Amino acid sequence: MSVSFERALGDRIRSAARRSGTGVSSWLAGAAAARLRADALREFLDEWEAEHGALTTDELRRAEAELGLRTGEPAA
Repeated sequence: MSVSFERALGDRIRSAARRSGTGVSSWLAGAAAARLRADALREFLDEWEAEHGALTTDELRRAEAELGLRTGEPAA
């Protein structure tokens, strides 16, 4: 597989990989895996909410707390 990036993005990726102590390929594989997990979660939640209704603010806060996420920040 071969990928290309704008120079500035490529520089940032190389820098991030270096800081994490991994190679660029490993860093990109981790980033891709994280994105795939996030996409799968988003798809699951969309389907769940279509069937059961939107999650309440209290449910979202409880999930954030249980997952150790920062609370009080808007979801992306």
